[in-house]
Amino acid sequence: MSKAPLLEVNNLSVTYAGRLGLNLRRKRFHAVKDVTISIKPGQTLGVVGESGSGKSSIANAILGLVKPSGGSICLGGTELANMNMRYPASIRRQMQAVFQDPFSSLNQSMTVEEIVGEPLKVHTKLSRPERRGRVIELLEMVSLSKDHLKRYPHEFSGGQRQRIAIASALALEPRLVVLDEPVSALDVSTQNQIINLLYERRDALKIAYLLIAHDLALVHHISDRIAVMYLGRIVEEGPAERVYSTPAHPYSQALLDAVPLLDPAKQRSRRAARKLAPAVEMFHDETFGCSYQHRCPKVMSICRNQTPPTFPVDGGGVASCYLYSETKS
Repeated sequence: MSKAPLLEVNNLSVTYAGRLGLNLRRKRFHAVKDVTISIKPGQTLGVVGESGSGKSSIANAILGLVKPSGGSICLGGTELANMNMRYPASIRRQMQAVFQDPFSSLNQSMTVEEIVGEPLKVHTKLSRPERRGRVIELLEMVSLSKDHLKRYPHEFSGGQRQRIAIASALALEPRLVVLDEPVSALDVSTQNQIINLLYERRDALKIAYLLIAHDLALVHHISDRIAVMYLGRIVEEGPAERVYSTPAHPYSQALLDAVPLLDPAKQRSRRAARKLAPAVEMFHDETFGCSYQHRCPKVMSICRNQTPPTFPVDGGGVASCYLYSETKS
């Protein structure tokens, strides 16, 4: 695996115009705040957090679907942040996406052959028979077959539709695939099949994945590294096994505590412990200090006044938390 990152995102910010208030001025919403991440070829970075944390805004900025308000996005040495939102063909063929709902992301009026073959038609000079041969190869790669060529998306299950979306995304042999909640609309058994498929294709083709999800346990299985987001900021980042087994940031610990346990006794014990925990405010758009201060059971005075920088943690990676500072107050 190459040591040089394929994707480098530095100090990325994404800001949206809010609704008009009584004073007829729009209050701007900062969805992503000064985020820095990188992904190497053949590596998966999982970005996890609750709905509204800014995960999808990062994905959309990288894909050129929204314009960053600040920062840098570099793919293979090419700066993307200053480009027009529709990237040139040379960039688009290197970067593909798989979205949450395969039913709405696939064109319902097109056959499977047309859907999977469209990127080949637009970006290559393959003849029609050559395109069909390549489409069949791609379908077999995701455990479908040539028998599915003339069928339409509504004739397939949710898991099969997502396989079609993955085949289409892999058609141009991209260097980076952005996976935005790719299995959240599927049942558990189908989720496992799709995750295993993605894992196999990544290793076989040496693709880099940016995996956006809210389920820390699911992300852990396919990711090399995990970044945890809260209110637009990365609050923890590190090796997947370390983040999952010994999360450092209190918010990461809360996400892990939300994962159901197979042992009913342990599940009851954890539920009882949560009931005894002090009540904290569930949301706060911070002006000063740590963004998590109003939900954190370990909040300190410094957390209310200063935004924490990143501190190294045992096992690798960093956490934006004063618990890991040498001087706490």
